[in-house]
Parts: sequence; C-alpha cells; structure tokens
Amino acid sequence: MSQQDFSTLSRDNIVAFLGDIFERCGDEEYLGEPVTMAQHMLQGASLAEQRGLDDEIIVGALLHDIGHFTSEFGTFSMEDTKDRYHEEAGARVLSAFFPAVIVDCVRYHVAAKRYLCATKPEYFDRLSEASVHSLNLQGGPMSSDEVAEFERNPNLEKIIQVRHLDEAGKEPDMATPDYWHFAPMVQSLVDRHLFAQGEIPA
Repeated sequence: MSQQDFSTLSRDNIVAFLGDIFERCGDEEYLGEPVTMAQHMLQGASLAEQRGLDDEIIVGALLHDIGHFTSEFGTFSMEDTKDRYHEEAGARVLSAFFPAVIVDCVRYHVAAKRYLCATKPEYFDRLSEASVHSLNLQGGPMSSDEVAEFERNPNLEKIIQVRHLDEAGKEPDMATPDYWHFAPMVQSLVDRHLFAQGEIPA
C-alpha cells in the first residue's frame, strides 16, 4: 500500500477507506505475534469497549496501527534493521478527520512504549519478542529528558491507556466484533471533530 494518494479522502469516505484496509489487509501477520493485524486492533478496541472507556480510547485502539498499511515504507518484520515510523504514517492519514486526542494516541503509542520502559521497568518484562525488537529500532527506553518532554503532552493519560490496550490485544483465541461494529462510532467522532472545526454545518 505504498505511495498512496490520500487527497481524495473526505468526511464521506474516510470511514469506508479505513474499513477497506481492515478487510483487504487485516489478515496479514502481526509482527510475529499469534494474531493478525486486524485481530490485534479489534481486540484492543473491544477490550476498551468492554471496560466502558471513552469513545476516543476505543477508536484510538482500533486505529493505532493503521499506519502499518499507509506508510510508504511498508509493514514491519522481524528482519527489519530500521524503523518504519508507522505511528507517524497513521497519524498523517487521520489528522484531517479526527480530534487531536485520537491522533496523539496513534502518533505516540510507540513513544508510550519507550516511556513505560523508562519509567516502569517491570513493563519491559511484559513485552513480546517482536515488541522488544521494534523497541530497539525505535530508540529503546526514553532518556530522562525525553520522559520530561513526553509528560507534558496533555493527552498523556489516554495515550498510555491505548498503549496498554496495544499490549493486551495479542490473544489468539479472543473473539471480537468486526470493524463495522465500530464504524458508527468512528463516523460520529469524525463528524463531531469536523463540526467543531467549522468544516461541516450543524
């Protein structure tokens, strides 16, 4: 899915565009984990929904790894020797349509792993082999200066919640709804954001 043209995306087709990614690409292996990419993201969203978390958290978890499919650098593999910056690729696609808290949950879910490894050493012990490998490519645990800077993000709490859902969404036998179960919530967040920005009428 490299070198895509996102200029045709709009309020009317962004939700279907994301759903198409789940349907066409979701069965791809998820970074050496025992679930597919779609299962991983749907599990995070389903767990958030079951726990009664905010819509922003549910959708943030649902879309946090969408950049694996929208990055010009392609998807991660265990043979990688360089980072592919999937978090930034995902945030770029979503930023025109979603509130900042969701975009931040996508853009900083990798940074959140680095942050938690620096501030809660026991967190590192819970990482899978694939997650450790990607951590090393992404810069390893944060420095003290990076931690201080990251803690200034006003959406820190929700970013961390999505990060924990990211780690939880790797169960091979967990049943979840499909993407379209969440689509009305996704559309609602898009509409509310664009209305707040004055881009659509009341």
